[in-house]
Amino acid sequence: MPTGYQIDNQSGLYFLTLQVVDWVDIFTRQAYRDIIISSLEYCITNKGLVLHAYVIMSNHIHLIVSAREANLSAVLRDMKRYTATSILKEIAQNTKESRREWMLNRFELAAKRHERNSEYQFWTHENHAVELITNKFIRQKCAYLHRNPVRAGWVNNASDWKYSSASNYEGERGLIEVSLLDAMYEW
Repeated sequence: MPTGYQIDNQSGLYFLTLQVVDWVDIFTRQAYRDIIISSLEYCITNKGLVLHAYVIMSNHIHLIVSAREANLSAVLRDMKRYTATSILKEIAQNTKESRREWMLNRFELAAKRHERNSEYQFWTHENHAVELITNKFIRQKCAYLHRNPVRAGWVNNASDWKYSSASNYEGERGLIEVSLLDAMYEW
């Protein structure tokens, strides 16, 4: 039986939360965050992903996305598979990763809890997809997403968090070019 919220409208605008199993704080390391950034860029260029807003936190990612002439669920599935494989490979090969054995053990135990996994499970199976329909809801979710690093105490201003699209919405250039949401400017 499926868990979490589903993407019913493949051409819709969605707020997503991609969570690492057991809330493992993997994205405290730049190398793993950079894999996410590269994968998002690839999906934008080659798979029809339209990225409107994002933030990478220590153990989860929030996205506001849609798909251009593509199946959003398929794009996300491919992105999660690629990032999981790449990050797990990076962990296994990085002899300087102090948490390597502990993390791989957590991901191995998570895989054993689900029959559709093989050796490791990195992401949870759900994306907590919420379709954004009204401008008010879009603004609320975008603000929530961008304020995450401020609430975590990492930065004082949302636009100071490098791994977020907040700076894009302030007219600055972020790590990834995003398709700005018009609803953010309709006050």
